[in-house]
Amino acid sequence: MAELTVATGTMVLTRSLTSGLTQRAGDPPGLFWGVGDRGPNIKPSKAARRYGMQDLARLADLEGAKILPLPAAGPHLARFRLAGDRIELEEFLPLRTPGGALLSALPPRAPPGMETEPLFDLGGTPLGTSPDGADPEGLAALPDGRFWVAEEYGPSLLLVGPDGVVQRRLVPQGTAELYAGATIPVEAGLPALAARRKLNRGFEALTLSPGGETLFAAFQSPLAHPDRAAHEAGDLVRIWALDPSTGALQAEFAYPLDHPDSFARDRAHGKVERSDLKVSELASLPDGSLLVLERATLSTHIHRILPKAQLALPSQFIDPDRRPTLEQVGVAGAEAAGIPLLGKQSVFSTDDHPDIPGDLEGMLVLDDGGLLLANDSDYGIEGAETQFWRVSPPSSQLS
Repeated sequence: MAELTVATGTMVLTRSLTSGLTQRAGDPPGLFWGVGDRGPNIKPSKAARRYGMQDLARLADLEGAKILPLPAAGPHLARFRLAGDRIELEEFLPLRTPGGALLSALPPRAPPGMETEPLFDLGGTPLGTSPDGADPEGLAALPDGRFWVAEEYGPSLLLVGPDGVVQRRLVPQGTAELYAGATIPVEAGLPALAARRKLNRGFEALTLSPGGETLFAAFQSPLAHPDRAAHEAGDLVRIWALDPSTGALQAEFAYPLDHPDSFARDRAHGKVERSDLKVSELASLPDGSLLVLERATLSTHIHRILPKAQLALPSQFIDPDRRPTLEQVGVAGAEAAGIPLLGKQSVFSTDDHPDIPGDLEGMLVLDDGGLLLANDSDYGIEGAETQFWRVSPPSSQLS
């Protein structure tokens, strides 16, 4: 993408297009799609240490602060093809507004009380906000050629045409005014509770059911509901079943996270906190079950769940005013009170395969029953490269 001169030499930035992966019904075998996030970004402390940008070290204590070396780059869609043992990048499309402008990498305004990332350029100048900004993380392909893109700023869902133009944006109820001036049509059709996401932990994973009747969206982490303490202690992640046309909530499920100590590769480097755990991807199986990619940094666990109707949460948990919240109740409280939780069947763990890298965010179910996994290279800003891995769990796990 770019080679930028910095104090220590050159910052080389490369394409990153695998924050989310999907396949589209009717596409030829081997064809799949990916989406990249907002663009290259790095923490101020790492920019100072890796690239000698000592002037940015003053921002290191500012929670959530990120440096955007190419703030105008914006996110992209990609079309890939699996051909034998090769992954071919056939095309990448910038996400654009209806007027043709590149989608901004900057966040929209945040509602009062909700955290948002402070972003800066290479000179440490604040970059502000944009009503047409997004940080894509999840992708689901519709049979008609369009895509739903899940992004974690709002959080929101973007309906994207096959040409990369964003046609609609679904945002949490009560937040539409924060997008004043947007050129993308905004609809406040998502439950208001989505706005309680923890900083940089909004929508992360997205998949369409095999019949196309349900869009499943997972938050990256437990919500900060009603506060940060609930997120940090939380061990339940909400997975929403949504109408793929309107975004209306069909059902809500509670996904229990693995114990932090079970992420062996991360634990070998120090204590793993509950707040370190993330759900980074969903994939649908033909029988209606889902695969969940749950990870820390180095360790990734893949589980199979079945979001059947009798496991849906009682409707009161979608009410922002309900106390205690799901995050406060947690796994132990839910089990004691008879609140339904999703069961989990372990499918695959990279703790058994140390050659597979960390930061896995993309996952596909292949025609042969195997899985295709991809890491998020973060645009190479810290030296990582995009890697794909084909893995073959026991057939009994996916049949």
